[in-house]
Amino acid sequence: MKDAPQTILLLGANGQLGWQLQRSLSIAGSLVSCARTPLAGSHMCALDIVDTDALVRAIRALKPAVIVNAAAYTAVDKAESDQESAFAANAIAPGIIAQEALKYGALLIHYSTDYVFDGEKSSPYLENDIPGPRTVYGASKLAGEQAIVASGVDSFIFRLSWVFSEHGSNFPKTMLRLARERESLNVVADQHGRPTPAALAADICAICIREKALRSSASSIYHLAANGECSWHGFAQETIRLAHAQHKAHLKTSVDAVYAISSRDYPTPAKRPANSVLNTDKLESLLNISLPHWQEYLARMVFLQP
Repeated sequence: MKDAPQTILLLGANGQLGWQLQRSLSIAGSLVSCARTPLAGSHMCALDIVDTDALVRAIRALKPAVIVNAAAYTAVDKAESDQESAFAANAIAPGIIAQEALKYGALLIHYSTDYVFDGEKSSPYLENDIPGPRTVYGASKLAGEQAIVASGVDSFIFRLSWVFSEHGSNFPKTMLRLARERESLNVVADQHGRPTPAALAADICAICIREKALRSSASSIYHLAANGECSWHGFAQETIRLAHAQHKAHLKTSVDAVYAISSRDYPTPAKRPANSVLNTDKLESLLNISLPHWQEYLARMVFLQP
């Protein structure tokens, strides 16, 4: 007689990462998906992680074997004037989730960000580099990491950078929308990173859950990003190039009309890191894999756009 499938609680199920996690985790166990605002007609449960009483009740009622937290406050600029909300979702809630997961022996998988670093390093960031967030968002995400580690729960904390997907709001989708509206685009060229397909992040999560031998490697932080680095300008150019190559209609912007500008020319309330490049050697060694290039996923994402 087969063992009953393990229960997996997914928080933040309707974001671009959560959407992909629903796909990847559906074969990893008995999945219960929750979101602050469930999509109409979906099987998601309504749960806002900042409602800590409801959060605790849900975990205690379900007693999941695995909790995957993809819920977060991600409005980077707005966080500068809304620190309380950012820390409630990104620091306080993850700490509570970790404490509850520890009580029931659950594995916690949590997502963090490249923004925990100041962006001044001249080479890719390692997991053990000293954090130095320059934004409220980055500080709140770092506080969430620290709360999870301090709890002692078995956990994988994945730092992601420049996440994109065919679902939800993200940089390449914004570039495609603007390219349908404008003759040219001005895009920052002095910030560099490694784009992370949400689908890749979701697949790595499923692997870590299915491979029970990896549990002994838990309670560690890993950098997760696709292979290859670029600037935002390069990311935009490749997006527009692929759209033209796939004969997407109604694009007004050509690749040559995607112009490079400096961060000084595009000021934002929250200062972005100049270097967001994450070194992923630790994760690749753990899983004995080579992570694929971000362009492979971008081509598919562009193909699926109208």
